[in-house]
Order: sequence, then C-alpha cells, then structure tokens
Amino acid sequence: MSSGASPPEQDTTASHREGRERPSRPAPARGRRSSRTTPIVISVASVVVVFGAVGYAITRAEQWPRIKRQFFNWDAMVASFPDVLRGFWINIQVWVIALVAIGLWALVLAIFRTFTGPWFAPLRVFAVVYIDLFRGMPALLLVLLLGFGVPALNLPGVPSSALFWGVVAVTLSYAAYAAEVYRAGIEAVHDGQRAAAKALGLTQLQALRYAILPQALRNVLPALLNLAVALQKDVALLSVLGIRDAVREAQIYTARTFNYSSLIVAAALFMLATVPLARFTDYLTKRDRQRRLQGTP
Repeated sequence: MSSGASPPEQDTTASHREGRERPSRPAPARGRRSSRTTPIVISVASVVVVFGAVGYAITRAEQWPRIKRQFFNWDAMVASFPDVLRGFWINIQVWVIALVAIGLWALVLAIFRTFTGPWFAPLRVFAVVYIDLFRGMPALLLVLLLGFGVPALNLPGVPSSALFWGVVAVTLSYAAYAAEVYRAGIEAVHDGQRAAAKALGLTQLQALRYAILPQALRNVLPALLNLAVALQKDVALLSVLGIRDAVREAQIYTARTFNYSSLIVAAALFMLATVPLARFTDYLTKRDRQRRLQGTP
C-alpha cells in the first residue's frame, strides 16, 4: 500500500518544484505601452490646460481687441512677411559666417590657454586677457563700438561696412565663451592621454591634434550647440547698425503703419529656426549622457 501511494506524492512534489522554477511571464505589451503613453498624455494635457487658461485670461481682458489689432493683425502680417523674410535671410547668412569664425577662433584661443611651458606664456596671457575682456563686455555695446566707431575712422585698406564689423563684433564676443567651452573639454581628457602621446615622441600640437582634440570636441559638442542657438538670436543685434535684417524690416513696417504685427512675424521666423536646433541639441545631450553612463568611448 505504501509503495502504491508514493508515486503520486513524488508527482506532486515535482509539480511544485516546476512551479517554483518556472520563470515569471513578462508584463503584457499593453501594460508597457500604457506606462509609456500615460506620462506623455498627462504632460500634453497639462500644457494645454495651462496655456489655455493663460490664453483665456488674455482674450477676456478689456483691451484685448485693441492689442489684437496692433500685434496680431493678419493682414499686416501678410503684408510685411516678404520684407521680413528677406531680412531674415541676412540673419541666417550672418549666423552661418559668424558660427564658422567663432568655432575656429575660439579653438585657437583654447589651445593657447592650454599650452604648457615658459615659451608659451605670452600666448596663455593673451588668451586669458582676451577672454576676460570680451566676456565682461556686453555684446550690444561691442556691436555699437565696432559697427559705428571703426568705419568712422576711415582707415585706408580697412572695410567700412557696418555689416562686416557687426559680424566681427559678434565673433569676438562669442569666441570668448566658446573658448572656455573648448578648454573645459580639453582639460576633461585624462592626463594619461598626454603622457602616452609624450611617450610616443609627439609634440604638444601633435598630441592635441591626434589624441586630445578628437575626444574634447565630442565631449563639448552639446554645449557648443547651445551657444549656436543663442547666437542665432543675437545676430538680431546687428539691426541697431541699420542693417536691414528681419528685425529692422519689421521696425520699418511698424514705423510706416503704426502696427506691430510685423514684429510677431520676425519673432515667429526666429523661433522657426531656433526651436528645431534646440531640440536637436537636447537629443545630442541625452545621447551623450547615455554614452557616459554605459561607459562606451
């Protein structure tokens, strides 16, 4: 009898052991999708509610009809759009030229500041003085000084274009900030890289070119793109020199019609250019952070 009862008990024990060893089932795909979409839905709903409440409060104001005619007149926007767009093309051209000049000049300044040895002391001092000077001076003031001051000197062989000196002013100002970004990236590279390059017989310039700069530039790319976003907006400072960019064209239309809707058109064009670049910068920053967390080179 006892021998006949043992197989069922063994089967029961085996089934319990299999139940304990059976791996847990993954969460249903529907649950995973809901966990991802719920925060997005809440975020979108929050933004809609907040901006909807602000919009409702503004449109219910007593002076809203007057503000709407002065700032959001559709006919005025359409009429001013061609001139503002033509001026905005000048802004884009200035931005691209200044961006390239800033990237190169700032890199030279950063290299000067990171050189070691007594023979490079004058270059280090020059870089420190330059960065302190131009970071401490407001960009608008520098644009006014160079844009109006240098052409007034009538120096032989020196360009007298306000646009040229406006670009120079923006380049000098932003290069001081970009140089510090470059320097931070260079100094973030481990000292072992320099020691290895020195052991291989490379000079300081060769070590920078082949070992240090490739790593430093990759590390500071998100920060440099943030400066590029800020530069895209600050090129509008050149309008104070009389350059007919988007802001200046909008001001001309406003002075002629006493309507400010053209300024809204200029603002929309600047946002159309800066918002995608800002989102791309955030994407690169997030990817760089993930790369660092994963420890990939």
